[in-house]
Amino acid sequence: MKKIFQILLLFILLPITGCSEKKNKPNTLKEDQTIDDYSARIDSLIQTKEPHFFNGVILITKDDEVVYKKEYGYSDFETKKPISLDDKFRIWSNSKQITAVLILREVEKGTIDLQKPISEYLPDFDQSWANTVTVHHLLNMSSGITDIDQPLAFEPGTDFYYSNPAYGLLGKIIEKVTNRKFAAMANSLFAQLGMENSYAFEYGHTDAELIDGYWIFEDDFRIATFEEYEYTKESWQEMLPAGGMVSNAYDLSLWDKKLHNDDILENETYKLMTTSDIIDTHHIDSNVKYGYGVNLCENTPIKYIGHRGRRMGFVNFKFYVPEKK
Repeated sequence: MKKIFQILLLFILLPITGCSEKKNKPNTLKEDQTIDDYSARIDSLIQTKEPHFFNGVILITKDDEVVYKKEYGYSDFETKKPISLDDKFRIWSNSKQITAVLILREVEKGTIDLQKPISEYLPDFDQSWANTVTVHHLLNMSSGITDIDQPLAFEPGTDFYYSNPAYGLLGKIIEKVTNRKFAAMANSLFAQLGMENSYAFEYGHTDAELIDGYWIFEDDFRIATFEEYEYTKESWQEMLPAGGMVSNAYDLSLWDKKLHNDDILENETYKLMTTSDIIDTHHIDSNVKYGYGVNLCENTPIKYIGHRGRRMGFVNFKFYVPEKK
C-alpha cells in the first residue's frame, strides 16, 4: 500500500509586528522579483514520482513577502479539484506548540508553575507518578509517560519519549486552571491573532473547507477516515492538545511571525520554549533537541525551530530559520 499525503510545507522566515490585510496573507510574489536559486530545485523535487509523489502546498516567506509558493496536485482526487494555499489541513503534531503556548501564557499570569508536579493541578489524577512528573517534563517530552495507565519508562527529566498522552494532560491542566474548555482557549487565541482559518477540531464537527487526506491502493484511492483510527469522543479529547488543530498555510505563517517576534509570549517565556538540553531521539537527526512543543536544531548545516505532523493522510513541516530571517 502506498500513501497519498496532503502535504503542507511552510518555511516561515521572518517575524514582524502586525499582519497584512486580505485574510492576513503575506504580500503576493511580485512578477519581477528575483527568486533564489533554490526555487528551481524545489520545482524539480516536487515533480519527483518515486518513492512518493508530492501532492500539496509550499509557502516560503521573508519580511512578509512571499519568496516562493506552490500549489501542486489535488485537494479532491475524485473531482480533480486543484489544491490551494487557502485549503485547511489537519496539522496534527504542529498542534503541540499551540498547546505549549497556552500553558506558557498561564505561566506568565502566575496560574501555572512549570516546576510543580502535575498533581498540583490535577488532584483527582490517581497515578502515583503524578507527584514526580512536572509541567516542564510534559512540555519537553522528558516525562517518561508512554501511556496514562502504565508505569513511567524512566525517571522524569532523564531521557526522551515522544508522548501524545503527555500533551493530553497539558490540555487537562489548561482546563483546570482556566475553568474553560481547551478548544475554547485555543480558538480564543486564534481569534486574537487573526488566524481566521484555524481552530481546534472537536469530535463530530463538520467543515466543508477542511480537505481530506488519502490512502492509495495501486491505481485506486480512498479517503482516510476518523473511523479507521477508532477515535471516540473521549479519546479525541485526549488527542486534541497533541494533534487536533486545523489551519492553513497563511495562518501558520502568521503564527510563526508573531511567535518568533515576541507578539504572543514575553521574551523570557519564549526563551524557555526554545531552549532545551533534551535530545529528540525520535528525530532522524541526532543533533535535534526538543523544547516546548518545538524541535530545536542548533547545529549545521541549518539551525531552525520547527515541528512536523503526520497522520490520517496528512504530512506537514513548518520551521523558522533565525539566521536567514
